[in-house]
Amino acid sequence: MLSVEEATRLVAATIRPLPPEYLSLPLALGRVLREPLYADRDFPPFNRVAMDGIALRYAALAEGQTEFLIEHTQFAGQPPRPLQNPYAAVEIMTGASLPAGADTVIRYEDLLIRTDEAGRRLAQVQVGAPRAGHNVHAQAADRRQGDLLLPAGTVLGPAELAVGATVGAATVAVTRRPRVAVVSTGDELVPITQQPEPHQIRRSNGLMLQAAAQQAGAETAGFHFNDDPAALRQGLPALLADYDAVLLSGGVSKGKADFLPEILRELGVEQLFHEVQQRPGKPFWFGQQPGGAVVFALPGNPVSTFVNFYRYARPWLLAVQQPIAADTTGLGGPVPAVLAQEVQFKPRLTHFLLVSLEHAPDGRLLAYPERAGGSGDQASLLPSQAFLELPPEQELFPVGTVLPAWRFR
Repeated sequence: MLSVEEATRLVAATIRPLPPEYLSLPLALGRVLREPLYADRDFPPFNRVAMDGIALRYAALAEGQTEFLIEHTQFAGQPPRPLQNPYAAVEIMTGASLPAGADTVIRYEDLLIRTDEAGRRLAQVQVGAPRAGHNVHAQAADRRQGDLLLPAGTVLGPAELAVGATVGAATVAVTRRPRVAVVSTGDELVPITQQPEPHQIRRSNGLMLQAAAQQAGAETAGFHFNDDPAALRQGLPALLADYDAVLLSGGVSKGKADFLPEILRELGVEQLFHEVQQRPGKPFWFGQQPGGAVVFALPGNPVSTFVNFYRYARPWLLAVQQPIAADTTGLGGPVPAVLAQEVQFKPRLTHFLLVSLEHAPDGRLLAYPERAGGSGDQASLLPSQAFLELPPEQELFPVGTVLPAWRFR
């Protein structure tokens, strides 16, 4: 039986970046960029006025001048007209290009503007500027033309889309979404719209896996097979051919109706491992069709399915969307958390312990074990935000032990 570390290594070895596709920028939210984006011009591209007010020459203020004739008014988006008189000013708005001959902006709040008998507008400066360039966002102060703004591998959020729009990236290369088939198995499972008999349950694992895979960036389709070898042999080949990954729930233990491991091998899927030294989820089966889909066959108990997805499948889904192959621990991996209550776990297995999380005043992430009635206790997931990974070499985990926490909220 494999250790968790060995299982993680074997899963990581199957990671291959998915091919890119080109999307219109507004459609690329949440996608992974596959080509770097550079500044096509300086940021900002001109000396940008940062306050509504007047633009003037700082030297005039330094010489003691406090009242300035307003030559003209300039709005954002207008071509700048130069300051003709070095002892005058231009009334100017935020976002406008600073006119030649001016180097400083005094905001309206520090001005008293009046109109004299000749109809001229004059601005009296109430508070002097502390330095030349005051209230001016200097050209190239943020980035210079040619600077790298977004490296390949960046997940495109609202800020990244805004930067892409600024540099004119109307179309971007992004990773194609992983295509994932989610399969629930079992005679006891009925559709969620159906009232189950006392010996039946509704199909919740499939919905959970679809939702979790979609959160990881995948496109999913759901399927169900009863515990029928003929149906499995007939239905699985198309899924193995058409999808990047197949997530199965149930049918992988040692029961008389657990046909999946044998049938997957019959269908040409290479078994990379079956059973991992962990709780919950020891019967986990993993394999790959040569040159094709990877198969995560997860134990059917809901907590086992859930934990194994977030420990193995989610990191894989995130990693294949990156431009270069990455270890699964580098993406969607754990964060350190401090155990807030003592825990004992004697079996020589890696234990995935459901916990709720809380930030201490000193910034530490505290983990509080949640009550769980075993791997079938689906409701135990509700108060939990993560699971701790407890190593098998230790039985007693005192308060203050720092452990990796795999967050799912």
